[in-house]
Amino acid sequence: MSQIPVLRRIPAPAHIRRFAGPLSAASRDALDAWDNVGVTDSVFDFKISRLAYFAVLAVVLLVVLLMGGSMWFAIAFVVPVALVWWIHRLHTRADAEGITATGASGVTSLSWDDVKGLQFPKWSSVRAVTTDGREVRLPAVRFEDVPALSAASGGRLPDPFASEREARAAADAATEDALD
Repeated sequence: MSQIPVLRRIPAPAHIRRFAGPLSAASRDALDAWDNVGVTDSVFDFKISRLAYFAVLAVVLLVVLLMGGSMWFAIAFVVPVALVWWIHRLHTRADAEGITATGASGVTSLSWDDVKGLQFPKWSSVRAVTTDGREVRLPAVRFEDVPALSAASGGRLPDPFASEREARAAADAATEDALD
């Protein structure tokens, strides 16, 4: 079931953070380029966008307005605190060993050998389907993130965008040859 890791170019979505320690501006530019990333050493952390914290700010303002009517609404400050905890906690980490999905209720780890495929339910989060038929929710993972998951898995999960990228590269090469 395992395939030999292949080096390939993968576009890096903005909401994926690659663990590399503190980076200089030049290093960030090089990381954004993602030229020939080795799939065996890729570690990806999929998190909810930081823009979600603006919703927390809106809830805090709403609670402050409600407190103007009655101090009993101060209890509602639990809601923004819970939102901050939820936004910070939910993430999915993918590396060469497998996937670790951290949800509100706990952490689930799967090795790549246990993953049969991915399921993309309408209006719901991506789910990893295991070989025994169990479905594990992958927080903050979107369909656009499948190439990164494919890279982290070493090609064990297929990349649905690979054929399009190859066709575009071939078309670009043909265009360059025609211009020469």
